[in-house]
Amino acid sequence: MILPAINFPKILIAISCCLHLSACAEFKEAGRTIGHTTRDVTREIGHGTRDAAKSIGRGTKRVVKSVTAEGQ
Repeated sequence: MILPAINFPKILIAISCCLHLSACAEFKEAGRTIGHTTRDVTREIGHGTRDAAKSIGRGTKRVVKSVTAEGQ
């Protein structure tokens, strides 16, 4: 029995595995970029909302104090 010098199916499987691994790395990097961007944007929205609520609360407090001071 003569064995083939090159085993093409095994070589194709090895090349295919290497290509799939590099594609997985690309997907992982893209997912990480999307996740970090979403996290940063959400954080900025939350901080802006918090600051706006604080400003409204302080302004309301001043108005209430001035109205009650005038009424006395």
